[in-house]
Formats: sequence, C-alpha cells, structure tokens
Amino acid sequence: MPQLFRPGANTLARLALAAIAIVPAGLLLLIAVVTRSGATTGEGRFVEQPVPFSHQHHAGELAIDCRYCHAGVETAATASVPATHVCMTCHSQIWTNAEMLAPVRASLASGRPMAWRRVNRLPDYVYFDHHAHVNNGVPCAACHGDVRRMPLTRQAAPMTMGWCLDCHRAPGDRIVAADRRFEAAPYQDRSAADRRAARATTIAIARSGRRLTDCSTCHR
Repeated sequence: MPQLFRPGANTLARLALAAIAIVPAGLLLLIAVVTRSGATTGEGRFVEQPVPFSHQHHAGELAIDCRYCHAGVETAATASVPATHVCMTCHSQIWTNAEMLAPVRASLASGRPMAWRRVNRLPDYVYFDHHAHVNNGVPCAACHGDVRRMPLTRQAAPMTMGWCLDCHRAPGDRIVAADRRFEAAPYQDRSAADRRAARATTIAIARSGRRLTDCSTCHR
C-alpha cells in the first residue's frame, strides 16, 4: 500500500494545531497593546498650535495661575481658552514685536479669535464637567500632568474610560486641599491637609448616595 503521509506530517500537524491556538491569542494581545498605546489614546502627543505657547514659561517660570487664562474652569463645564485680549494684556507691553506672536497681533487687529487646537479631546458621547471636578478638590495636574515642565502642551493621560473609572472608584487618591487645586505641581505630593480634604469629600459622596461609577455620570 502506498504511504499516504510523508515522514514530516506529524510535525506539520503539531505546528498547525499550535498555530490555531497561538495566532488568535497573539492577535488579541496585539489588539490590546495597540488600543492602549499612545498611538490610539493620544497620550504623550503634541498638537501643533498657531502660536507655540509654553506652559513651562507661563505656568512654571512666571507662576501664572491657571485661572488667568482658563477662566471658566470654576464655573462651567469647559475650562475655556483665553481670548486674544487676555494674551495682549501682557504682550502689548512685552515681546510686542516678536515674530512668533504675529498670529496674536493679527487676531487682535482683525477681531477673529485665535484658532487654538484642542489637545485633550473626549468623544461627543462623554460628558465632562470641569467645575464639578475642581470645586470638589481634583487638581488640574491630575488630568493635565505637570504643565510647568511642558515647553509645548502634550496630552498627559490616556483619557480612556478605564482611566476615568480608576479615579471614580477611588477619588480620594487624587483630591487635594482647596488651596492646591490650581497648582501645576503633581498631586502625588500629598500633605495632611490634602488627606483631610480627600476624606471629607469621600464621606460627602457616600452620604449623597451617588455612585460615581454609574453609567449616567458620564453618559447622559
């Protein structure tokens, strides 16, 4: 009787069976890595702006309060970006003829707003309220990182649902005292006052009966 299988057939069969198990697992692992990488989430990316604004210089070296430019952060869902006249409050006096500020001067002369590009972007189906967070003790640095060290603004966090839920499950880990909410310093440098504020807020959330992990908290 002629031989139906060659001597290496058993090896090929074993390799095929192994591939059936390994290839799908490898694809799932690759998909998981890609979806969590900065290429997908945007973490670490820089967005080109009409003017190369430096938080390192303004918030770090000059120690300008976040609220001077982002005036809506305590009162509205959006933090807002500064109008041209806010920039010109200083730059009508200093660096008035700097080439990099030409778009700011053109905006002031024409009355057309500066076309700043969003760095941190959430999907349209996600509701995020800035003032609800900062007024309850979440510091700017918890989401935006230490902007004092950013010559150009980058996205400091993945902004994924899992990342948000990590905070909502344990909000006390990030809450700071009232006088530190608008510091650009990392919130991890926690003081006794920060821990007291976190404990008070955690107790208040528990007494309110609200669950920060409910879908309706962010998806409205």
